[in-house]
Amino acid sequence: MSEHLTQRLPTQRLEALLDAVRIATRERLAAEESVRGLSSAAQVAGVGAGDVTYGIDLESERVVSLWLEEYAREGPLSLFTEDIGWRHAGPDSDGGWRELDDFDHGGPRLIIDPIDGTRPLLGDLRSAWTSIAACPPGTEEPRASDVTLGLLGELPPSTTETWRVIQAEVGKGARLERRSFAAGSETARVSLVADVDDRCDHGVFSFFRFTPHQRPAIARVEADFFARIAEDEGADLMHCHDDQYVCNVGQLVHLALGSYRMIADLRSHVASSTDAPVVTSKPYDLAAALLVAREAGCLVTAPDGSTLDFPLDATTPVSFVGWANEATARRLARHLQAALGAPIN
Repeated sequence: MSEHLTQRLPTQRLEALLDAVRIATRERLAAEESVRGLSSAAQVAGVGAGDVTYGIDLESERVVSLWLEEYAREGPLSLFTEDIGWRHAGPDSDGGWRELDDFDHGGPRLIIDPIDGTRPLLGDLRSAWTSIAACPPGTEEPRASDVTLGLLGELPPSTTETWRVIQAEVGKGARLERRSFAAGSETARVSLVADVDDRCDHGVFSFFRFTPHQRPAIARVEADFFARIAEDEGADLMHCHDDQYVCNVGQLVHLALGSYRMIADLRSHVASSTDAPVVTSKPYDLAAALLVAREAGCLVTAPDGSTLDFPLDATTPVSFVGWANEATARRLARHLQAALGAPIN
């Protein structure tokens, strides 16, 4: 992280925001634990700048807004959330804060997704994540390539008594901390480093299929890919497993942990194959987790193998392919590109 950004926004301040969102989310879900059916937390509250807003999202957005107001009293910043979009704020002359016109204020630019993975979390199925991506000061809307710090905080299901915090800085690698809800428990810290295995089976190779109307098109690419690696690489397809984690942060965390050998989100890439509305990955879903995966040693690209970069806004559709490491990509990416009809490099 640049010295300028570190001075303006200590990582501890961002971790405090992770904790505040986690506590508010867990308390809201616990309060509705006895509700059967569609609780108020799971009800659709509206449509924000980037996605559907559920009842539980309103609470997390409130936490982020309070944090923004507190920080803006001390220094300028720009902050993006999926519900509101970009906000610019800074100190006023009376010890309070005021709205600013644009990015040209000399403060950091933050992209925050308070809850990525709302649907599985509401069903108490799997963790959601809070995602914070930090970019240094700039006069324009940032891009994914501008992110210098990625911070991820786990929002675990109700039966889980630990949660994970993952941090990555450009050029400094990634680190995972496992924390416990039990008072006095020690925090376990490890470096997050991808393995070097290039195996083509005995692992999870996931083609994400979010909505029913896109599944046939994605399944055709998937079947072609697996046929190619079975024939050319000798993959045992009985040991190529699938997973459907409705959370882009969670997907890229699994990739960095080695739980996934591959993740392909092709929804935007194959969107022209159907006339139905398409829900794709959004830039704010990926901003922080993309840096984490890359700093851990994973390779994440556009589906055709080109560099993945995009504006950090509410609307740009994003498709991506993640490989557990560069060795796996060297072995298998050409088969995916062939299945997609792209040139083989």
